Amino acid sequence: MNAEAIDLLIRRELPAAARGDRDAYGRIVAASQNTVTSVALAITRDVPTSEDIAQDAFLNAWQQLRKLNNPDSFLPWLRQITRNLARDHLRGLQRGPRPVDDADAAIAAAADAGPTPVQQLLDDERQHAAAELISALPEDSREVLLLFYREGQSSQQVATLLGLSDAAVRKRLSRARQLVREDLLKRFSDFASSTAPGAAFTAIITTALTVASPPAAAAGVLGVGALLAGKTAGKVLLGTAGSIGIGLVAAFAGIFFGLRQQLKDSIDDRERRELIRSAMICAAASICFMVTLILVAKTTTTWHLPVLATLLFMATIFYQTIVVQRRVLLRRHARQAMHDPIAAARLRRRERWLCWLGGVVGFVCGFGGLIVGLIQSGRL
Repeated sequence: MNAEAIDLLIRRELPAAARGDRDAYGRIVAASQNTVTSVALAITRDVPTSEDIAQDAFLNAWQQLRKLNNPDSFLPWLRQITRNLARDHLRGLQRGPRPVDDADAAIAAAADAGPTPVQQLLDDERQHAAAELISALPEDSREVLLLFYREGQSSQQVATLLGLSDAAVRKRLSRARQLVREDLLKRFSDFASSTAPGAAFTAIITTALTVASPPAAAAGVLGVGALLAGKTAGKVLLGTAGSIGIGLVAAFAGIFFGLRQQLKDSIDDRERRELIRSAMICAAASICFMVTLILVAKTTTTWHLPVLATLLFMATIFYQTIVVQRRVLLRRHARQAMHDPIAAARLRRRERWLCWLGGVVGFVCGFGGLIVGLIQSGRL
């Protein structure tokens, strides 16, 4: 498919995709997957990782489609999402992997036997060779070259897909040819073509869409109501140290038990790290909220600041539980859907129902407690 056809397809399918049409979005994925995986591969230099990141980028974009007002901005926006995810992945590697104890290793081995030692050695050699091939290229030419060999060696096609001028693409191609040996460039051409994603890549994402929330839908997995109800226990008296202490304990209990439940079924270290990071943000928000209430109760008699603090706190918690944690769990949900689509769909419906129920209860309890506290303290 040439660049003009891809552009036309995106313009045609994007409105339907933004309304939640998964088939329309699947066609967009099929048309743009070479671009997205090439961007990810140029940064990570690892084929499986680049495909994981590309899948995350497509799912991330799917859930935020309604934020996109101009169809012409879709590809630049998607490329930037991909670059951000790839760079985040590299930063995570630099911080070092999470230590795995013997029990974790045994559980992982029982759940997934993985490749044999010989297969693993061959895979490692292939990945090492791929990383060396990409590293040998000028950094600003990697995306261009990967896409050039995956898109029929058309500089104009690459220019359109990467948002560059044809002259800029030709210049980068020429520079790479001058700096890289001809035999190495031939090997790279074969590598780029052979690792291009195919129909299976699109199928994986399309499967994931069946359990991912549609654009702008509010669906979470962590029982937001229980979390918020615990966090709002300290709001009622607005400044009473004992009540705030109870609220803080309840908040951390909610975060701890929710996180522990999620980590039981984590699929890899990356998911564990992202879930823990989100839980830490919720914990920090809880602490800041409690401290803010104490300071407000001691220094002011207005109702505006408690309401603003409550809104900011709830926005943080809802965003982490409904958006961030939902996004982190998409890969797990996709695997469950591939293994047992009916059971996975049933579980997602139950989670969405509980999330909405919990969110409403948490919001009502939180603001109900706030209003009671404001009245009792004489602020209202």
